[in-house]
Amino acid sequence: MSFSELIEKVIPRVPKLAVGVLLGVLALGTFMVGFDQGHLFSIAQGEQAYQDMWMHEFYHDMRHAAGFPCH
Repeated sequence: MSFSELIEKVIPRVPKLAVGVLLGVLALGTFMVGFDQGHLFSIAQGEQAYQDMWMHEFYHDMRHAAGFPCH
């Protein structure tokens, strides 16, 4: 048996594009949970979005768990 054989270790790699997409989704989700109180939906819904605050109500408990003040 010869010790001069090459020992190769294969390390699986995560594609950089996949990491970039996941970071983008994380950033958008953080923005929506932390910022939106009608701002995003006002683009399509107009001034009514500020009274409805759909995202605020949908993510209300998640905001508290993450430490975002919302009222």
